[in-house]
Amino acid sequence: MFQYQDNGRYFAQTANGLEELAAEELRTLGATDVQTAYRGLHFSAQPGVMYRINYRTQLVSRVLAPLTRFGCHDTDYLYQRTRNIDWSQFLHPDQTFAVFANVSGSNIRHSQYAALRIKDAVVDRFRAETGRRPSIDTREPHLWINLHLANNVATLSVDTSGGSLHRRGYRRESVDAPMQETVAAAILAIAAWDGEQPLYDPMCGSGTLLGEAWLKAYRIPAGLLRRHFGFMMLPDFDTMAWKLEKRNADTEIRQPLPDLIAGSDIDRRAIAATRANVGLLPHGDRLTVRQTDFRDLPGLSDRVIVCNPPYGLRLKGGEDLGEFYSALGDFMKQRCTGAVAYIYFGKRELIKKVGLHPAWKKPLANGGLDGRLVRYDLY
Repeated sequence: MFQYQDNGRYFAQTANGLEELAAEELRTLGATDVQTAYRGLHFSAQPGVMYRINYRTQLVSRVLAPLTRFGCHDTDYLYQRTRNIDWSQFLHPDQTFAVFANVSGSNIRHSQYAALRIKDAVVDRFRAETGRRPSIDTREPHLWINLHLANNVATLSVDTSGGSLHRRGYRRESVDAPMQETVAAAILAIAAWDGEQPLYDPMCGSGTLLGEAWLKAYRIPAGLLRRHFGFMMLPDFDTMAWKLEKRNADTEIRQPLPDLIAGSDIDRRAIAATRANVGLLPHGDRLTVRQTDFRDLPGLSDRVIVCNPPYGLRLKGGEDLGEFYSALGDFMKQRCTGAVAYIYFGKRELIKKVGLHPAWKKPLANGGLDGRLVRYDLY
């Protein structure tokens, strides 16, 4: 019996700083005994609840099912403990797998070499038992194996998500410097937006914030477009329980309301990308987006404003960043009365260019950017 089967405990990975928000989401989805850890959460769940979390979560990036945990001081022992696992319970020789590892504070210092030793152990066991071996696929393998090695204690897990859950499947088209889906979902969670107030993104880019708002407002499972989840590879995968969870979630999808969610962008390519992406979601072809400079909008009063303005990585036309952000501040002050704005700054030094007093600033990483989410109350 594997560890997750014995104790019903899983580990949910999430972005640094989002642990408390993700913990609340997990509890809402049925997880129990949720405990915050570094960049993630330990939680207990029955298999059906674990399927539900993978299918519905907007804030968790992966859910790992621990197989075994052991003291580990060298790669030879890591190889042997990995080879002792009966991988035929998860994988056939004609399928593919990949290994991702992170190591810290241990005698084994190189995560790539540790991952290579795990790969060798899996392959060697299959060769010895069947004369055949599964192939490696680092893009879309059937099975992801994870090693977490900290202070010479190793945990080997299987990724029940089957790859990062931020890849919803709707972002087929993109413009420069897109925001990760889980970060966009976190902005909406921090804003406590519940789909009741009108929401507008005046610089929508490829539509990630609008897409996540569409999922949230109309109760669309974030995993709706995914065709494979890693939990389908588990030896105790319950097909009927999964179908029941999926059917229950899908029946909650609501019809869209006119003008609840809308956006615009100055770049026609961005508008085309937004329409193509959100259009893949249920009723997403009803999203209202138009090509216009935010400075030409008549106003955005009495609504929630969210946006990820350009910060140098995707600013076009050579416009001075200081002038751009100053114009954004003037627009919000003069034409957004009664609105609440949540603006993501990829570069923190640009916050002062807006010229408005923030209600608060919160750190929020987006890829490699150590950005800030800033709230403005526009009286």
